[in-house]
Amino acid sequence: MANGRVTGVRSIELGVRDLRQSADFYSKTWALEEVGSEADSIHFRATGAEHHVLTIRERKKPALLGVHFAAPDRAAVDALCAKARGYGVEVERDAAPLPAAAGGGYGFRFKSPDGLPMSISSDIALHPDAALDRSRPSKISHVVLNSACVDDQVPFFADVLGFKLSDSTHLMEFLRCSADHHSVAIFRNNGPSLNHVAYELPNIDGLMRGTGRVKQSGFEIAWGIGRHGPGNNVFTYFIEPNGFVAEYTTELDQIDEATHVPMGPDYWDKVMPMPDRWGTAGAPTNRMRAAMSGALYAGEENGNDRCEDIIGRKLG
Repeated sequence: MANGRVTGVRSIELGVRDLRQSADFYSKTWALEEVGSEADSIHFRATGAEHHVLTIRERKKPALLGVHFAAPDRAAVDALCAKARGYGVEVERDAAPLPAAAGGGYGFRFKSPDGLPMSISSDIALHPDAALDRSRPSKISHVVLNSACVDDQVPFFADVLGFKLSDSTHLMEFLRCSADHHSVAIFRNNGPSLNHVAYELPNIDGLMRGTGRVKQSGFEIAWGIGRHGPGNNVFTYFIEPNGFVAEYTTELDQIDEATHVPMGPDYWDKVMPMPDRWGTAGAPTNRMRAAMSGALYAGEENGNDRCEDIIGRKLG
């Protein structure tokens, strides 16, 4: 059996209240490009090679419908499917060909130990690189998931999907599946829910130009501009029309496997008492904290009390 492992986050799938309103935001404001549609859904690409990085589907309530990972080939997909079944998580079906409207390919769907929907695929149709406008996202950089059972999630991502630990804080576990410092992070919270999705810009100038476009479209910065500790990436966060948190990011650390040593909470508490190296971003607002807890898109305006308590203690 091939020793399968995932190689990155391919795309995110979201349920949205108003398909047209959401499509306008992600195309005109967030600067993704529509590349396909079905009866109740639209697929969007970034400037990189992936067929699409976002799918939105019209639903009565906003929801995380899928985190979709890439694998190098069919043998890896089959191996990962077998490992997921062996681990005991729910697998929808054996790996099989995927719909052509979403780029085709070969893959399977499953649920994480927390019950969040996910998939792994290979052989998806790719685009020629079209990175002409540096103010547009090039790919999904990372996704952060909330969980009350982090100790159950990290072994699954490591033992089944092949992720490695990059760094740990009191709030988060940062996991990588490539040279990128993290493609997934797990936030200690009452989850399971989506904390945020980060879209990569090519450099700081591109991030600033993209941030300016979003602001000029009527969306205020919810948190940022700043630079994180673990990962060292520059960030700007926004709350999109459905209550999901979307991040523009750039300059995420690249890991040298031969020399990297994961650092723990005591180290990060000492060198990074705040989550912004520059000190420019300040603390997230209460609304931003609620959005990152998953409360806004779930329709729980008061947010998640445990999340509020934890973040409040760390950020003041």
